[in-house]
Amino acid sequence: MPVYEYTALNTAGKTIQGIVDADSPAAARQKIRSQGNYPVTIEETASKARFSIQGFSVPFFRGTRIRQQDIHLITRQLATMLSAGIPLAPALGSLIEQGEQRALKTILAQLREAVNEGHAFSSALSNHARIFSPLYINMVRAGEASGTLHLVLEQLAEFGEGQQALQARVRAALLYPVFMAVVGVVVLAFLITFILPSITSVFEGREQALPLATTLLMGLSGLLRSYWLPLLLLVFACIAGLRHYRHTAEGERLWHRLQLSLPFIRGLIRKQAAARFARSLASLLHSGVPLVDALSIVSNLVGNVHIARTVQDARLELEKGQSLAAHFRGKPYFPPMLVQMMAVGEQSGELDTMLARAADSYERELESKIMALTSMIEPMMILIMGAAVGFIVVAVLLPIFEMNQLIR
Repeated sequence: MPVYEYTALNTAGKTIQGIVDADSPAAARQKIRSQGNYPVTIEETASKARFSIQGFSVPFFRGTRIRQQDIHLITRQLATMLSAGIPLAPALGSLIEQGEQRALKTILAQLREAVNEGHAFSSALSNHARIFSPLYINMVRAGEASGTLHLVLEQLAEFGEGQQALQARVRAALLYPVFMAVVGVVVLAFLITFILPSITSVFEGREQALPLATTLLMGLSGLLRSYWLPLLLLVFACIAGLRHYRHTAEGERLWHRLQLSLPFIRGLIRKQAAARFARSLASLLHSGVPLVDALSIVSNLVGNVHIARTVQDARLELEKGQSLAAHFRGKPYFPPMLVQMMAVGEQSGELDTMLARAADSYERELESKIMALTSMIEPMMILIMGAAVGFIVVAVLLPIFEMNQLIR
C-alpha cells in the first residue's frame, strides 16, 4: 500500500505534517479528514536504500540519510514496547508518531501497513532487504517462531550498538594519523609549488652545475607548476579506476587476498573477521536460527571473500555430519583459540555462549592492536615529514654553500 506525506491544517488552524498509508490519494485525503484535519498537500513517497554499513544498511532518502544509530534506536525502542505488552502494529505506530526523520517514518509506516495486512514482521522487513541486513531479518524471523521477538530485538540493538562503538573507537584512533598525512602532503605541495620557485630562481642562468638534489627538486617544482591540473586529473582517474576494478569480482578477490598478505594489515583483517564471525554466529544461534542457516548468513558478513568461502564450505561439511570445529581446525584464517572454543561449545551444547566470549576477546584484542599500530604510525609519519623537509632544505642550501666557496 502506498505511503503519503502530507501537510494539513488542524482544528486550531496550525500547519501539521505527517505520514498516512492509503490505497490512493483520495483515500489518503479521506483518512486525514477523518482525523479532524484539513489536507493541504499530499505526496506519495518511496524509500530507496543506497549505502550499506556492516550489519545494517543505511538508505539515502531525498537527501536525508538514515544513520546507523537510528536503526539501533528504533530497534531498542520497539523491543521495550513489545516487552511491555504493546502489540507490534501499535508499537510501530508509536515510533512513527515520535519520529523526526521522514525517511525513517515512511519505512516504519510501510512496515506497520504490512503487519496490519497480516504479514509477518520478518516478511515486512524482507521487503526492505537493502535497509535491513540478512542477519537482522533472520534473527527477527527466529524470534517470531520462538515467541521471543522482544528479546531478539533487544539483542539486535545491543549487537548493533556494540559494533558501532567499536567502529567509532577505531575511526577515532585513525583520525589523527590521517589528518597528519593530509596536512603534510598539502604543506609539502605548497612549499614545492609556490615557495620553492622564488628561492631557486636565483640559481637559474648561472653557469655552475647545480647539485643533483637541487636539480631534482627544481624539476619536480616545474613539473607541478606546469602540469598540476593534468597530474591531479590523472591521480583522480587512477583512484576511480582502482575503485571500479576493486568492485568487480576479480578485483575484490585480488584486494581481499592482498589484505590477507600484507605484513601489518593481515593480522588486523583476520582478527576483525574472527570477531565478526563469532559475534554474528553467536547472535543467530542464541536467537534460535539453525546452525546451517546461520553459517550461510554469516558468510556474507565476515568482510572477505576468501574467509567467506571457508565459512560456506563449513556449511556443506556440516550437512555431511562433520563438526564445526573439525572443519575450521587448521584453516589459516581462523585462530586456534576460536576453533578450540567452538569445540568446547559443541561438546557442552553452549556454542553460542562460547562464540560470544571469543568475540569479546577478539574485539578487545583488535582494538588494542589498532591502538598500537596508530602509535607506531605517528612517529613514522613525523620521520617521513622530517626527511622530506630536510631534503628540501639541503637542496636549497647546497648551491648557496658552493657559491660562497667560489666567492672566497
